[in-house]
Amino acid sequence: MITVSGSLAFDYIMDYSGKFADNIMPDKIHQINLSFLVKTLEKQKGGNAGNIAYNLALLKIPVGIFAPAGNDFSEYSVFLKNSGVDISNIQIIKDKPTASAFIMTDQSDNQISAFYPGAMDEAANYSLKDLTTKPDFVVISPNSPQAIINLAEDCRQLNIPFMIDIGMQLPALDSNQIKQILKGAKILINNDYEMTLLCDKLQVTSDKLLENTEILITTFGKKGSVIKTKDQKIEIQAGKVKEVVDPTGAGDAYRAGFLAGYTKGLDLKTSGQMGSIAAMFAIEKYGTSNHKFTVEEFKQRYMDNFGEPLKYD
Repeated sequence: MITVSGSLAFDYIMDYSGKFADNIMPDKIHQINLSFLVKTLEKQKGGNAGNIAYNLALLKIPVGIFAPAGNDFSEYSVFLKNSGVDISNIQIIKDKPTASAFIMTDQSDNQISAFYPGAMDEAANYSLKDLTTKPDFVVISPNSPQAIINLAEDCRQLNIPFMIDIGMQLPALDSNQIKQILKGAKILINNDYEMTLLCDKLQVTSDKLLENTEILITTFGKKGSVIKTKDQKIEIQAGKVKEVVDPTGAGDAYRAGFLAGYTKGLDLKTSGQMGSIAAMFAIEKYGTSNHKFTVEEFKQRYMDNFGEPLKYD
């Protein structure tokens, strides 16, 4: 089973009809005071752990979540369980609400977000060593900074392969903490902005990161992704989207698609292309977990996009 750690949250998703850049004056960058009139506001089930686990369940991968949630989580927990996600290791914090993300997207798919951790603040108090069954693979997605540090150490001590996705928590971690987190990771994945920020903080090139991780994945949105190892560089095309409705959650879907192929023993190119197809389904629906697909539908879209059958059972 894949165990996914990270945020469980309610996403408040907003769409801005203009471009953020048109409202930012370079000579006033030191004194920003902006307000954007949004055309939509919807509350959605989200959080990195929830999104990744949901997409893995759609691909029929045994998956569970290891994360805290708040006293308002009951409806979300039923949704995850009905989707095929093991929720037995979600800890309910009775005196705190579930985390909340406030995400605003402009017409160029740029995003500005704010995040209230709520119950996620308790994540550092839980250890993978407390689980009755040892996971086959662990995903460490954005979480409280100390929880990320602890979970990476748990994986090393328990000899569990793991994927690191520091994401939005990069600014909260110093270079020494990041180096310790990356040590021994099977996979490191970030979008291109986050990867640049990570390399800047460590004062290294992206290739240097391969000294601490076997597989390095950088996603570039509609430009696809790049997968690197010490021996190869693989460029992955993005899936052909029928309609761009909402890019929120596409990165989490990509991670799930890639992991579904990778943990089934498929090669890196095929796994990356599966990531592209999963992301495509997410982009075509509003919110991060409102899309659905069967494995057969997924395989058909893979064939339509890449011109070859997907050998996935």
